[in-house]
Amino acid sequence: MKKLMILLAFCSVNAFATPVDINTADARTIADSLSGIGLKKAEAIVAYRSKNGAFKTIGDLTQVSGIGDKTVEKNKADILIIDSTVSDTTKIPSTPEPVAKK
Repeated sequence: MKKLMILLAFCSVNAFATPVDINTADARTIADSLSGIGLKKAEAIVAYRSKNGAFKTIGDLTQVSGIGDKTVEKNKADILIIDSTVSDTTKIPSTPEPVAKK
């Protein structure tokens, strides 16, 4: 029973983690908040953001070396992009949608 309580305590910390705004967070915050993102990858995210400007979509993270679709998909519930010019902050681009013919 004691082991179960300890396990539940550790699991609940991550289950209620606050999402992180990747356009404003520092590398340590990103690393602490996202699964599969250590300090080196978080520093790469911050460096990419500094060089290229704010991320427009969560899918833009795949442009950062070492960040792939699986990492983005695994963390999309914990990633925020707070920018009034961005209309869809959760869509991960895949294939372009077909254009309707008239």
